Formats: sequence, C-alpha cells, structure tokens
Amino acid sequence: MPHYDGNVGDPGPRRSRQHAGAFARGGEFTEEHMRRVAVGMVTLAAVIALRTEAVASEAGPREVLLEGVNEIHAPGVPGPLSVFGPDATVVAVGQATRGVSAPVVATTLLGAGRVVAFGHTGYLTPDDATDTGRLLLNAARWAAGEAGQRPEVGVYGSPRLLRLLRDADFVPRELSQDDLSSALDGLSVICVGAHELDDEAALHAVRSFVDAGGGLLTAGLGWGWSQLNPGRDIATQHPGNRLLAPAGVVWGDGTLSRTSEHGYATVEDPPKTTHAKRALAQLVTDATREDAAQAAWIVTHAIRSCPPSDSLFLPLIDAAPTPAVAPEWPLGPEHALARVAVAREVVAASLSAPGDIAPHPSATAFPGAVPDDAARRQSVLVDVDLSRLGWHGTGLYAPPGEAIHIAADVPATEVGLTVRIGAHADSLWHKAEWSRAPQITRVFPIVADATEAACAFGGLLYISVPRGLSGSASLTIEGAVAAPRFVLGQTTDDDWRERVRDLPGPWAEFETAKVVLTVPTDIARRVDNPTELMEFWDRVMDACADLAAIPRERARPERIVADIQISAGYMHAGYPIMTHLDAAEVAVDLDGLRQGSWGHFHEIGHNHQSPDWTFGGTGEVTCNLFTLYVYDKVCGIAPSDSRDTLSDERVLTAAREHADAGSPFAEWRSRPFLALTMYHQMQQEFGWEPFVDVFREYRQLVDADRPGSDEAKRDQWMVRFSRRVGRDLGPFFEAWGVPTSEEARASIARLEPWLPAPFDE
Repeated sequence: MPHYDGNVGDPGPRRSRQHAGAFARGGEFTEEHMRRVAVGMVTLAAVIALRTEAVASEAGPREVLLEGVNEIHAPGVPGPLSVFGPDATVVAVGQATRGVSAPVVATTLLGAGRVVAFGHTGYLTPDDATDTGRLLLNAARWAAGEAGQRPEVGVYGSPRLLRLLRDADFVPRELSQDDLSSALDGLSVICVGAHELDDEAALHAVRSFVDAGGGLLTAGLGWGWSQLNPGRDIATQHPGNRLLAPAGVVWGDGTLSRTSEHGYATVEDPPKTTHAKRALAQLVTDATREDAAQAAWIVTHAIRSCPPSDSLFLPLIDAAPTPAVAPEWPLGPEHALARVAVAREVVAASLSAPGDIAPHPSATAFPGAVPDDAARRQSVLVDVDLSRLGWHGTGLYAPPGEAIHIAADVPATEVGLTVRIGAHADSLWHKAEWSRAPQITRVFPIVADATEAACAFGGLLYISVPRGLSGSASLTIEGAVAAPRFVLGQTTDDDWRERVRDLPGPWAEFETAKVVLTVPTDIARRVDNPTELMEFWDRVMDACADLAAIPRERARPERIVADIQISAGYMHAGYPIMTHLDAAEVAVDLDGLRQGSWGHFHEIGHNHQSPDWTFGGTGEVTCNLFTLYVYDKVCGIAPSDSRDTLSDERVLTAAREHADAGSPFAEWRSRPFLALTMYHQMQQEFGWEPFVDVFREYRQLVDADRPGSDEAKRDQWMVRFSRRVGRDLGPFFEAWGVPTSEEARASIARLEPWLPAPFDE
C-alpha cells in the first residue's frame, strides 16, 4: 500500500475521542465560557492570518494565468480542489452547491518549483470553444519561472497540448510512461495527469523534479479516481494528493456545476473563502456572516480531503473553538462552526482503528440507540453464499463505538470479503442542511482469520461479497446484538410475531432472494403478516424482470433502505434504493401497496432502465414504464387509472396542447409526464408485449450495433418498435416533436402509418 511521506502529524484517533467529547458535554453557554471562546476565536484568527500571509499575494499567479482568459471549459464533470497551503492560490472556481464556490484550478509552490493543478484530467487537452488553451500557455510560462522565453516542456498523453505548445513557440517534448521516471533532465516544465503518477518511480521522479525548481501542470479528478479505485482512500492514496498535500493543494470528492455556457467564467475574483485557511479564519472570527455557508463548505471539504498527517491545516482545525453543548439537528448554514466540528469528528472516526473509536453522541438520535440491557451475542455462525454478490444480512447490529470481532475460515480471507456496519451509505457532505451526521457507515476488509470492526454510529452488520465468486464461507461474529430479520421461506410468521420482531436492534430487515427492505424496528414491529408482504414484493420484482426481459432470478436482491435524509431527491435509485423515513411505513403497508406506490416502483424502474433505449429527456420517463407495468400486472390498476395525468381525457388534452404549441422537443424533454404520455399512447394501442420484445432485442445486440448517440437512440427506438408492431411510427414521433433522421423514417415508410387521437383529427 502506498504511504504518504509528506508532513508528520497525529493520524486522527486522538482527535476522534477529543472532539466526540466536545459535543458530549452538556450545559449552557455561560458568560465566562463566551468570553473564553471569543478570546480563542480572535487568537486563532490571528494565528491563521499570520500563517496565510503569503495568500495575500494571490493576485500575482492568478493575474498571470488569467491574462486574456475569460472562460475555461468543463471537460466532463470536474471536481473540486481543496486549497489550504500558505503558498497556494485559487485561480478559477465552479459551483459546488447552490451559493457555494469551490476551486477548479489552483497554483502552489512545492520545494523550489511551481505547480498548476486542475480539477479534471481533461484540462490537459485544450478545447476550441473557450480560453482554456490560453490558460495552459500562461500556466506553462508561469510554471517555467526563470527558464526563458522558449522553455522546454514535457507532455505526457496529450498530442493536442503538444501542438498548442509548439505553435506558441515553446519547445515541447512528448513523454512516455518510462520517461516520467527517467527522462526529465533538461525540461523546464512537465505536463502530466495526476492519475499517471500511481507508479512509485514516476511519483518520486516528478517530486524530485519539482522540488529542484521544475514546473508542473497536472490534472486529476477526485470522484472519478475514487470510482476507479474502490477501497482506496483518496486523501492518502490518490497519487496527486501524495505529491501536492505538503504544498496545500489536494483533490477531493464531489462535482462542480458550470458557471458559464461552456464551463467556468474567470472574469470575477473568486471568494476569498475558497481558500480553506481564509475560510476558517472567517468562521472563527464571525460564523454568523451571510457567506458562512461558503466558508463552512470549504473548511469541511478540506477536512475530508487532507491526509491525517497534514501539518498545514488540520492543526488549525484542532485548535478551533468547538460548541460546548450538543448541537440540535438539523444543522444548517447558520450552524457553521457546529458543522465544522461534526465534520472533523466524522472524518477522524472514519480513519480510526476499531479499538480507538468512541460512540458519536448523535448516534442515539440516528441511526438509533441500542438498549442498555441488550445482550452482546457470542459466537454467531454466519454462512455466506459466495455466488450471490452484494450485502448479505446477518440479523446482527453493531452498537455505536463497540468493536465487533469476525473470525472467518481460510477461504473467506482470500476472496475479497468485507464487513459493513450500517445500511445508510448515502453521503450528505454536499447538503446545505444535515439531519444526521454526513457519513455514518464503515467498511472493513476481512483480511485475516480475526477481523475487528467498529463504527462510531453503529448499524446493521453485513458481509459484502464481490462479483465473480462461488462456493460458500463460514464466519463467526462476536459482540453484536440481535436485530429483527425476516427471511421469506426461512422465518415463519409465528416466529416473527412471537420472538423475532422483539429483538433489540433499532433497525430491521424483511428479505427475499429478490428484494430487501430496511426499516426502523419500531415500524417493522407493526407488521403481522411478513410472508404475505414479501410475497407481494417478490411479485413486484418479477414483474420488473419480465418487462425488462431478464431472468426473474437475480444475482443479488434489490435493496430499499429508509433514512432520515438522503443524498438526492425524495427517493433515489441505486444499490441500495434510498427513501426518506416516511416511505418506510409505505413499504411495509401491504394494503396500501396494493393500491400502488409510485415512488417505490419508479426507483425500482430506474434500476431496470437501459441506456440503449433511454435518450436525453427520458431518464425520468422510461423508468415509469416499469411503474405502470407493476400497477397493471401486480396491483391490478390499469395504467390510465394509475395517475390523473394518464387518464384518457388528460392524455388527449396534453397531446392537443403540445401540438398546438408546435410540438417543441425542448418542452417534451423537460416535462417527464408529458413525455410519458407519448409512451402511454403506444402502450394503450399495442399493449405490453412489444415493449418486452423490443427490450429483449436490445439485450441481444452486439456492442457494435448498440446506439452510441441520442440521435441513434431515438432512431433505433422508433424503428425497432415500428417493425415489432408492423406500423410506421414516424408520423407519431413527428407529431410529438421527437426528432428522428430521414434515413430512419424512410426505413419504415412501407409500413402503414399510425397516428392516435388527437393527432388524427
């Protein structure tokens, strides 16, 4: 495992206990306490100001880099940098969340060298629509320092940047992977993506090159690297962070929205609080300012992004005054210092060894307290079917801050199994308000015969199985408490009512081979007929499989988890599907479910969508084909009766009004229920069988025949459906304003045209 060899400092467990205690203390703010906090704030602000004197000159490099630059592009979805070094400068910013700006381009000094860092790997490939090319040329000249008017620049992996530099009278040299560790002599600047430095020799060579006075242009993407490197820690193992953390610039998680048509406008100075030290100084001086949310976001992002050994920023965080009483949830922008305190507690706890983790005070509020008299189970044997990937429930709950011990047979330690504590995996760092701590689960690899695991917040205990395994594994778990778990075909209704639902864990699960519901135990205890409930849910899953033309037997069950707050929307799809707490009652109310649950069925539909037949504007549309199918086949409710918007009268009215307005495609693709009306008309005329057959047809395509663009997706959908039903849907698509190519329409013109009301009037 790579190791961070920058600054030396306390790795975190001590901070976890120290700051957990800050919120555990009770009492009111006394006059003396307020006086001491005020003195502490002023003192800390003064210290931060002294340590960030160099930031005062930030207009220097920014002015040089942005000469002639008004807008830079956004290649893909860039992510934020965290900028906290005294020699680091924020050059350009994007929108991290509403009202919050975060760095996307920054400079810093590393040893005797100059560095420019970008928040997406694509920035080293300049575009033609914005001033990014000019920015790169300016950056190369600034990074070259005193190297003269024609600096020699090494470029890895970007022919377009090579041409740009050559045309601008630089002396470019193309670099290979081997060159990164052996052929940097004579260069003034090197341009290489941060992700290319995962090789130890390359990382060492580049560090030595910059330390000795060389310039570096480098680009990375925090969220992208994390997706490609599951199980690796971005703060300590991202190669760019290993290189630049000592200089106070690192890549972090999250995404940045655009601030201009093509990317990011650079004509206005970024807020001073996009630099984390300035943000912290402002918070400890006055946390009530209108822009406190901006400062708090930047500070918490830096806390998450800094390696535990950082000596530039984290010591200032540890010296900051903390609230003397437990915060009241939710924590909004007006609770800036409390959010910072929670952030540092959560991050420290997430990095601490299991034996060093203390219960977080907020765990009693969510996910919930374990009763004081709940027995800790000893020697619970769990057999895991390795052919089924994903989370395997155990019927056990890990109390907050308490170590759980797992003993595995030898095969389990060799196949990549992990133990997960907590079902509530949604991260809330980006939310303006927190109803719970923003990160409350932990995952530990099962790497030895005896594994220890703990989480400051507690949670249901799972064994997670990666893809591609077979056979079984046996594990023995000690230290957890029993939680209600109903497994269809294994647990009887009598068992559930007489014993299982009264088990002490605060969260419960209802499970089949096709779906798992995770709900608070107090809600689960209201269920008297879990067998009938879960048989209904199995029919829902089978219906979705039937429409998607996939087998009813699943590689893993879908999971639906209720949470007090989720990362996006009222519900969202994924593994698991996440809902708010009120939806937990809906999920276990069989009588209500028989009348339909649009939200649940909608999110399950998302998990069955295919990008082959879901083009721009239909992401929130084609998922509802599954919603309507479940209403029809499981609930016995006709699609026209499922929602008022799909009644015969409303469909005719919506279609007529759209046609009268000229059938604008932009309107169609921006209104999901208007677009669904078009699909609904197809279903009403031709039934469900053509959808099943066409979906099966798509699944059988070879990759070369799959549509690669929105235009191709629209064309294929129209042509394939038309051929299946034996009617020309070209006029129908045209009536709705959905664009298709002349070639596609000509390919089905021999079929009899079809136009339903009101288009046939």
